[in-house]
Amino acid sequence: MPLMRRRPLLRAAMVGGAGYAAGKRRAAAQEHEAEQDAAIQQTQATQAPAAPPSGGMSEMERIDALKKLAELHDSGALTDEQFEAEKEKLI
Repeated sequence: MPLMRRRPLLRAAMVGGAGYAAGKRRAAAQEHEAEQDAAIQQTQATQAPAAPPSGGMSEMERIDALKKLAELHDSGALTDEQFEAEKEKLI
């Protein structure tokens, strides 16, 4: 007596259904991530900066940098043109 497979269509339907459900879940997760990314970008675009950028240096850091530039200029490591250019960047 040959062995017959039992319910091959049911097994195929279960495998296919599981694959379909997994694909739908992954698509939903990707869509959710895309919505979150869009919301973050919109929030960042509409958000105004709290303070105007000051070059990232405080007043004391700027003074220290100018003193170091003056020392380099006095020692001869910087030419007059280089010194003036760097000073303008700091001011």
